Amino acid sequence: MSSSEPDQMRFGNKPKTSRTSSNSREKTVGSPKSCRLHISMEHLQMQQPNVYRRAAGSNWLAATVSGSDNKVHGAKAAEDGTAPDSEHLTKSARTRQRKMAQRNRYLAMDCEMVGVGHNGQEDMLARVSIVNIAGHVLLDKHVKPRQPVTDYRTSVSGIRPHDIENAEDFATVQNEVVKMIHGKILVGHALRNDLAVLNIKHPFEQIRDTSRYKPLCKLVSNGHTPSLKRLTMAVLGQEIQTGEHNSVEDARSAMGIYNRIAADWEKYLEKKQLQQQRF
Repeated sequence: MSSSEPDQMRFGNKPKTSRTSSNSREKTVGSPKSCRLHISMEHLQMQQPNVYRRAAGSNWLAATVSGSDNKVHGAKAAEDGTAPDSEHLTKSARTRQRKMAQRNRYLAMDCEMVGVGHNGQEDMLARVSIVNIAGHVLLDKHVKPRQPVTDYRTSVSGIRPHDIENAEDFATVQNEVVKMIHGKILVGHALRNDLAVLNIKHPFEQIRDTSRYKPLCKLVSNGHTPSLKRLTMAVLGQEIQTGEHNSVEDARSAMGIYNRIAADWEKYLEKKQLQQQRF
């Protein structure tokens, strides 16, 4: 390994490879922090599975949380106005405070549903999870269905009768979610389904849906709507949903995907907005 290669690995950058050797690319295992770096879409390449994913279970991205708890609490304090008076902070401290407040604007959400009605064909909320930009869990609650469950869909949802038997009422959780995501950039996969079972709305311009970002869909699935499982493998090199789904894991995956290509995503949205203004 050359002297430059450790530096590339430390900062999450991938060594340059030629097109002719792309099929023989070795597996790379980046640090959890590397998943949060912004890289150009033109450098995004299909990743190989992370061999440590199965050993880590559903907490494969939780490692990103341990080093960011203090930063998260600091950002929340800055946003809530409970942080120390900025006039008494140094310039660098005020800059860090602003950056952390900005980072706390991004939340990822995912829901698990059970089936109600005839043959369990209608969706009903059973669990909702929200994480911040670092993957830290801000909310993870089971919800008591408002109708009798006719299909728990356990093989996919991971929901069992005892999970929701004494869960919180729908209205209570719904109100908590509304307050938490208000004014935030909401990240997720197929968010329209999650918002529908929550029976809430969120401003379109504040949504970052990994299933609807066209450049990514074109790159990963030739323009078709890709699954979160496929996107996570392609962008992060991580294997998820090997069995029952986990809404915390899925929310973290969506956030990880957004973090990886955020710079290009935001530029894409700005360009579209300018084009619309012209017409």
